[in-house]
Amino acid sequence: MKICIFCGANASLDPKVGEEVEALMKHFHETGTELVYGGAGIGIMGDLATRLVVLGGTVTGVIPQLLFKKEIAHAGLTKLHTVKDMHERKKLMYELSDAFLVLPGGMGTMDELFEILTWKQLGLHSKPIALLNVNNYYDPIISFLDNATDKGLVKPQDRKLLYASSNWSEIWTYFRENVK
Repeated sequence: MKICIFCGANASLDPKVGEEVEALMKHFHETGTELVYGGAGIGIMGDLATRLVVLGGTVTGVIPQLLFKKEIAHAGLTKLHTVKDMHERKKLMYELSDAFLVLPGGMGTMDELFEILTWKQLGLHSKPIALLNVNNYYDPIISFLDNATDKGLVKPQDRKLLYASSNWSEIWTYFRENVK
C-alpha cells in the first residue's frame, strides 16, 4: 500500500508528534507500506522521510520548484519528483497514493486535506482519508465539520468521507478495509 501523508514542513512543539512519527515509520517499514509525501527535508515531513529511509523503506517525495530550496528538498529519498507548482504536487501525490493520512500541520496541510476531501466529495476518487488526531490537534476541525453538518452546510454522507482517530491501528484497519 502507498500512503500519502500530509503534514507540516515546520517542526511540532508537541513531543507526541515525534513519537507518532517514529511509530508510524516503524509500522510502514514492518508492513512494506510506501510513503508518499511533500518531499521536504525539514519539519515533520523531513522527520517522516528520514526515519523511513534509515529503516530501509520506500519514500517518494513530490516538491514544487518554488519550495525546492525553501523546504530544502530531501536528498536521500527513493524517488523525488520536482513539479511546476502546488496544484501539480497535489495531483501527483494523489495519483501515486492509495490512501491519505493527515498529521498535524499548518495552512498547507489544511489546503491539502480539504482539496483531497473535496475531490472525494465530488466523486473524483474513492480513496480513504484519515486524520491522525495527535493530542486532540484536530478537534477544532472535527467540531467545525460536525457543526457544518448540523447546520446543513455539509451533507451527513459527505461528513463520513473523513475518518478521524487518535489511534493509528484503528486508521490502519480503516485503510486496509477501504483501499480498493
